[in-house]
Amino acid sequence: MTSAPFDAEMQRHLEELAALGPPWSRDWPLPQRRVAREENCRRSLARRPARLMVEDIDIDGLHARIYRPPGEDPKPGLIFAHGGGWAWGSVESYDDIAAELADQADVVTVSFDYRLAPEHRHPAQQQDAMKVLEWMRSSGRAIGLDPTHIIGAGDSAGGQVVAGLALKLKMEGQPQLRGLVLIYPVLGGDTETPSYLALAQSPTLQRVDMIAYLDAFLGPRGSPGWSDPAALPNLAEDVSGLPPCFISVAGHDPLKDEGAIFAAKLRAAGVPCVLREEPTLAHSHLRSRHASAAAGASFRSIAEAARHLAHEGLLPEG
Repeated sequence: MTSAPFDAEMQRHLEELAALGPPWSRDWPLPQRRVAREENCRRSLARRPARLMVEDIDIDGLHARIYRPPGEDPKPGLIFAHGGGWAWGSVESYDDIAAELADQADVVTVSFDYRLAPEHRHPAQQQDAMKVLEWMRSSGRAIGLDPTHIIGAGDSAGGQVVAGLALKLKMEGQPQLRGLVLIYPVLGGDTETPSYLALAQSPTLQRVDMIAYLDAFLGPRGSPGWSDPAALPNLAEDVSGLPPCFISVAGHDPLKDEGAIFAAKLRAAGVPCVLREEPTLAHSHLRSRHASAAAGASFRSIAEAARHLAHEGLLPEG
């Protein structure tokens, strides 16, 4: 499907991460896989930008971390949902990514530990996101956040969490987010798309793993979540009224088509949308942003989009 070669710098970085260990196997029990994944991520974390003020808080039983750039208050806010197939990932393993987004976009970022699947299936993750957003809107001024200027951002499963949050706000007639930044997001349940089939053995996310993640998130096929647009946003028939959206997809990612499908839906409904493809990169390339020039450029485009949406309510030009 893709004619662009896989980025050599990202490939080298993946090899370096693998050497850091610990090893893991999809045959391991889920708790053991979670520990291994988290440990691998933590060993490769970049140092936070020194100028940020960082605080851990509890939001009605949810652990969250606030990243606040210096400067005059209030600043726009960003609710950040981490990736990990809804089954792993945490505030800790995404600490550097959330911190750099806050720094480069000049926004007060709130990253949070939503409940994980399969112990907690949809809509648990959406309920947790709604709880955090409500807290940001009710208590945000106390942390220097403008509660009327909040965008949502997330990668992979986190992209689903914030896109689903926006759809839920629309369904309930609540005030909408100011913008969405979706990074190689999961937006559908169709694992037979051309990109799923052509890129089933992609370097960082394989089709068999995505099938397992979807089953963990939604339960057996036919369960209510499989027909819920808030769980699978590409099922939504009406996306009018959603906020402007920046979608970043990777050329070597089985999820590539999902972002393009959602972008087409938004544009057909008159919702401003930018779809940016990174033809040489794979899923999870945010973790290679300091090792790969292409991944670094992608991250800068993501942060720029977040800054424009949060501060101006507009997508960047070009």
